[in-house]
Amino acid sequence: MTIERPETIGVLLAGGLARRMGGGDKPLRTIGGRTILDHVIARLKPQCDGLILNANGDPARFAAFGLPVVADTVEGFAGPLAGILAALDWTAAQRPHIAWVLSAATDCPFLPHDLVARLHRARQDAGAQLAVAASDGQVHPVIGLWNVGLREELRRALVVEDVRKIDRWTARYPLATVMWPVEPVDPFFNANTVEDVAEAERLAALAL
Repeated sequence: MTIERPETIGVLLAGGLARRMGGGDKPLRTIGGRTILDHVIARLKPQCDGLILNANGDPARFAAFGLPVVADTVEGFAGPLAGILAALDWTAAQRPHIAWVLSAATDCPFLPHDLVARLHRARQDAGAQLAVAASDGQVHPVIGLWNVGLREELRRALVVEDVRKIDRWTARYPLATVMWPVEPVDPFFNANTVEDVAEAERLAALAL
């Protein structure tokens, strides 16, 4: 039976400080003549019912991409969970009829074209509240589906309990984990370092 995919907002998480890149915005580095962020947008735009960018600091540096830029709603650069919460808050306020948010890292230029559909299918099949991606035996907790209805529980975890690790929070809920193949390219390859960007240039010709 085919299950129709629920409407889903995509949040591109660009709130990190990029220390391993020597500072600056990782998603603005280029691969194949396009920024990594351009690659991520191209992969996710057809799969989502709108994209937003989670970033802190001056939003003008991302103006060329034409996406709403949403800063963290909790203070202190609390990591990707804070970006996910910001997206849940934005969706509740701006698109209140939408119950799901997909989060993705902005240093992953080869995200799979079936990411949203497979995560939703696995979540529905398992009766889970959340779903995350995995490849090569490794879970990628920053790439997942989040229920907007959990936002106050997430806010409490961040603000009151000082939870920072995604998997510490997701362990509280029924969770579906979806594995992707890594041939010809791991779809969750992430460009964390200058060397990674060089490797991504080589892999770009293989990625479908």
